[in-house]
Amino acid sequence: MSSSQPIRALEFYSGIGGLHYALLKSRPEAEVLKAFDWDPTSCQVYQANHGPIIYRKDISALKAAELADLNANIWLMSPACQPYTVLNPDAKGAQDPRALSFLHIVGFVLPELAKSDAHPRCILVENVAGFETSSTRQDLRATLKAIGYDTLELLLTPLQYGIPNSRPRYYMLARRGGSHFPLENKVWRNIPDCKEDAQVVAIREYLDTDVDEASGVPEKVLKKWGRLFDIVKPSSARSCCFTRGYRHLVERSGSILQEAEELDTTQVFDEFVSAGDVTVLQPLRLRYFTPSELLRIFAFDEPHFVWPPTVSTKTKYRLIGNSINVRVVQALITYLLEGV
Repeated sequence: MSSSQPIRALEFYSGIGGLHYALLKSRPEAEVLKAFDWDPTSCQVYQANHGPIIYRKDISALKAAELADLNANIWLMSPACQPYTVLNPDAKGAQDPRALSFLHIVGFVLPELAKSDAHPRCILVENVAGFETSSTRQDLRATLKAIGYDTLELLLTPLQYGIPNSRPRYYMLARRGGSHFPLENKVWRNIPDCKEDAQVVAIREYLDTDVDEASGVPEKVLKKWGRLFDIVKPSSARSCCFTRGYRHLVERSGSILQEAEELDTTQVFDEFVSAGDVTVLQPLRLRYFTPSELLRIFAFDEPHFVWPPTVSTKTKYRLIGNSINVRVVQALITYLLEGV
């Protein structure tokens, strides 16, 4: 792929289109030829934002020949993280049925394409932190090396790009036909030779100006689980990783917001425990982040993002929590395609 050739991409596990957004922010002239996902609602949302290039298909059924015909020169992939996440105490890695489709791509499709030199020039894989210790990662790295790719592995978080959200994610970049990747064999904590660690913007810059009362945390939830929440204020420069279980789970699913900036959170909660009266917490004005706020934190083009009217608020949280941070992946694609 020379610098005069257009960027032609395929998306696998495309979700609501974060990889698509990241590619276009890095290379506005790029074209996504097709996107593949199995979740019907993800496909519906993707089509509403990117048009009818999304195909609801079992990725484990994809054949090398049909992908070769598309002549894509970059693949973007965000396979299921549940087999590898530390949040799942029963995670089974490669033995999890949800890992099979990615193993099919790695073990069969890519080697078959390589036989006819039809494999893509560049590949980006995103997954949860923890993937780097899995056997799937070992298989991926070995396969890519065997068919001529240089690889670079990274663990990055949006905090490095000025976004007040801690969401560490594993990334693998792969490129064949020559690359600028360092030879040092390690998992990088920054993009080599790239200036990161931007000043983190306060959460208030991502907040809606008018929030419905339905976003408030119910008193029955606060009474039972209130002390387990990670609570941040508008002035905070961090928030915890938002997951697909946000608003459904309490621990390790994402932060909630204390709108009353001036109040001491710990002091008020101590008064609540002492009094046993949940109304003591009311002055804190605790609420969940809204889907539009999370889209901004995930660096989507929120003002222009379209939710089909049939998508519920609960489903919006699930889909966003399964997505990628667009700003981080944009930086990675820019680095991956350097000189291309």
